[in-house]
Amino acid sequence: MLQLFKTPIGRLRIIGFFEGISLIVLMFIAMPLKYWADAPLMVKIVGPAHGVLVVLFIMMTLSAGVTYRWKFLNVSWKVLAACIIPFGTFYVDKHILAPEDARLRNEVK
Repeated sequence: MLQLFKTPIGRLRIIGFFEGISLIVLMFIAMPLKYWADAPLMVKIVGPAHGVLVVLFIMMTLSAGVTYRWKFLNVSWKVLAACIIPFGTFYVDKHILAPEDARLRNEVK
């Protein structure tokens, strides 16, 4: 787990996990509570946290894209689009980021 903090793609995967969780909580718990139970407090807490995580996710995606020279049309747009789709960051992590991270670690060895 600690090795994820050492690379841009590892940090992107960590931020992606937290961004995905915050989007799910916002969409499926906080928003229904706000509109169906007239309880907006959770949106006031989770909403800004999710906003910060989205900005960090975008910055980390751009950082990893520049570091690893990803082509925007092949990889970067898919990773960026994942932050607006519920469960998208988990899909991108499994199908794009984890294999790329493993490939890069094998090249270093």
